[in-house]
Order: sequence, then C-alpha cells, then structure tokens
Amino acid sequence: MANYSKVSVTQDARTELHDKLSLTGAEISINNLPAGTSVPFIHSHKNNEEIYVVLAGRGKVVVDGEDVELASGDWIRISPAGKRQFFAAEDIGIHYICIQVKENSLEGYTMDDAVV
Repeated sequence: MANYSKVSVTQDARTELHDKLSLTGAEISINNLPAGTSVPFIHSHKNNEEIYVVLAGRGKVVVDGEDVELASGDWIRISPAGKRQFFAAEDIGIHYICIQVKENSLEGYTMDDAVV
C-alpha cells in the first residue's frame, strides 16, 4: 500500500475528504456557497475545533451571535462550543476549506514531529 492518498475535487457544494483520503486524524471539507446563500443550519461540536480558510469570495460567519466578516485569505479557528453558521455575500459566493480536529490533541508539530 502506498504511503499517500490522492483525490481530485470538483466545485460541488460540499466535498468531505475523510473517506476519500482515508484520513485518520482530521476531517477536511471543501465548501462552495453561491452569492446570497448560507449553510442552512447553526451548529457546534462536542470535541472538535474547526479551522477555516477562505480561498475565494466573501461572506461572514456568525459565531455565538457575533458577525465575523470573511474574505479571501482569511483564516479563523472556532472552538467546539462556538455556535456557527456561514453566509455568502449577497453579490459574490464564498469558497472555503474547513479542517476539523479534536481540540487539544496536537502533541507535536512541524520539526517537533519530523523525522530527518
């Protein structure tokens, strides 16, 4: 078995990579909201924090009732308990990636975890 997985992703409304890449420590989704639309629900998590990166477009996320404006290049981390909902701007859609991982699970990173 190869030490990697590869998949190509289209511009679907939402693509979850957990199963497609056989991820074991994270869930990653690629999301596209057309102009004037939103994720149709407010949600939070039991254990997982989410890290979002906006690839293109503009919009906002409402976290615990607070509007946070988002634009291409922005990153935001939301703790598990934060109640969140995403909205595209009225005139342009928003294209973003969500990385979901268990809060406080990172034991080493970058050079701390590298074997050289």
